[in-house]
Amino acid sequence: MDELPLELNIITLNCWGLLHLSPHRAKRLTAIGRYLATSEPSPHIVSLQECWTQEDYRSIRRETRFVLPFGKFYHSGAFGSGLVILSKWPIEESSMFRFPLNGRPTAFFRGDWFAGKGVACARIRYGDGEKDVVEVFNTHTHPVYQKAPSNNSYTVHRLSQAWELAKLLRGATERGHLVVALGDLNDVPLSLPYRLLSAHSPIRDAWRVLYPDSSLGSAEHEVERSRRRPIPTAAFNVAENGVTSRSAYNTWSWPRSTLKELRSGKRPMLGPDAPDAQGQRIDYIFFSRGGNPSLISELSEILSSYDADEGGGGRSAALSAPPGWVVRDVRVGAMARDEDLECSLSDHFSVEATLLLHTPTANYYKKGANATKRYLRDRDRDADNRQGTDGVNTNPNEGGGHHPTTPAPNLPELDGDHSLHPAASFTSTEAGIRTIGERRAAMAQGTYLQSPTASEYRNSRDRADYDDQLRSFDDNSNSNSYSYSYSYTSDPYYATIDGPTNGSGGANANGLLPSGTYDEILSLIHTYQHREHTQKKWRAAHCAAWIAVVVPACLVAVWFVAPLSAGGAFALLLLSSLGLAAGLVDGLLALLFFGGAERAALAEFEWEIRNAKATATGSHGMTLMGDEDDEKRW
Repeated sequence: MDELPLELNIITLNCWGLLHLSPHRAKRLTAIGRYLATSEPSPHIVSLQECWTQEDYRSIRRETRFVLPFGKFYHSGAFGSGLVILSKWPIEESSMFRFPLNGRPTAFFRGDWFAGKGVACARIRYGDGEKDVVEVFNTHTHPVYQKAPSNNSYTVHRLSQAWELAKLLRGATERGHLVVALGDLNDVPLSLPYRLLSAHSPIRDAWRVLYPDSSLGSAEHEVERSRRRPIPTAAFNVAENGVTSRSAYNTWSWPRSTLKELRSGKRPMLGPDAPDAQGQRIDYIFFSRGGNPSLISELSEILSSYDADEGGGGRSAALSAPPGWVVRDVRVGAMARDEDLECSLSDHFSVEATLLLHTPTANYYKKGANATKRYLRDRDRDADNRQGTDGVNTNPNEGGGHHPTTPAPNLPELDGDHSLHPAASFTSTEAGIRTIGERRAAMAQGTYLQSPTASEYRNSRDRADYDDQLRSFDDNSNSNSYSYSYSYTSDPYYATIDGPTNGSGGANANGLLPSGTYDEILSLIHTYQHREHTQKKWRAAHCAAWIAVVVPACLVAVWFVAPLSAGGAFALLLLSSLGLAAGLVDGLLALLFFGGAERAALAEFEWEIRNAKATATGSHGMTLMGDEDDEKRW
């Protein structure tokens, strides 16, 4: 095998390859293959969504055979999964994980349930070392069909799919491999599924690493409107906001009148200053740190740094964090029109990223050690002050180690460009925080968190320091089993939505979602369960009515109608037969889907969310709601 790569070039693209429905499907997907083969820099890993047919897959493989010689078309459901993974290196292992919740068979005109959506998984080896593996996860989650959230009955499905993906990502990261999650999530940044995925998996959104101030949806989206920013231009949306869907540059987003001009041979021009109010980012590249951050545990770093500070020989200098993957560049691609068709290659643009294997510099250790030393000095000083004042030791961390439900805070740096910084004066919330250590802990939990001011021009790329990227992973890799996510805990806009405090409803210092967010998810689950229970009841009643009442009545009526009208008797037989068939279908749906598979999947999802809430609030060992009946039976 060739020498280890120091960079990974990754592309994800929704191809819009619906059989018999997508215009110019075959020619466009062949053009997509040519684009991938000629892209600069040359891609190492590519994920495709909505590539539904083997014909289109083979067409893309022919075009990319020299650049991406390995690939996998994933089979699932009646119509396929539409997922493809292409690679420069061999695929050692692959699997297709189907989502337990993915639409309803009654919505046959949408086809999501029949498509068998899920997560395409591939383990790709890029080196000879044991950990020289990248685990790729490609997915396409359920679309948003209803614009109003109150009318969107599929929100629970997308939440469940994000949750299942997060579990797969956690497992892959615990194996010490680089994890890359790619695909079309059909939702904007900071949406509930996005937050659930970010908070419960060890990944970061590559675009928000370099552009943390990018848009949170289209200019018409409620959250984005609340930021009171001007409508972005088409060029700005692509360059800064990472818009991949409904872009003003995409010909499939143009009005019909403009498309007619395009088909007639005219070439409508769209300037870079054209307003783009509908463009949104719903395609993502998520990645993990890679390596094995657990080799340098938080406890070892604390003890070694503290030993050095107290004259113990400076053992912290001997520590070395392993190299990790950071974002070097991220961009929107596949924007050029096909020369023959004069249209965009797909109704989506691609997201393309270059990941760099970065070895931490001396500055990495210096900043981490300084924060640790300050925390330990403040903690010991607080303990001494309390013993001297009260006559008893009230230090909760006496005897070494922290309370299992209260991990040591990952202290932010106060110097440099960070979103956490001290306030000029104490507020009423801070009045009860008496000691230095308590103030620092409160700061880590968000007491001083402030939202950035709205800005039309952002240069986020200059702030993406590689050491800071690695530290954002390492600082959160040991606080608890879920606390990998920098993208939740250090993103200022999460605090805007979820609140600045932990405990009852605010953001947790351990990186999990606030308690109130879990309650919101549980409320959505309960509402959806009630809806499906009603569906089950009415469909079962429909089945019973036809079997017990209507069909027998029709058959009896035939005896009386037949001598008078043969046509009338035939109509009654036809009506009873069709009605019986429809009733039996509804009965099977009530029994096997609404009262069977979907009900079980919802029950599992509900329990796991309750358990995650218990983890976030530190209530492990307490009875969860829904378990009381089991305890009574015991």
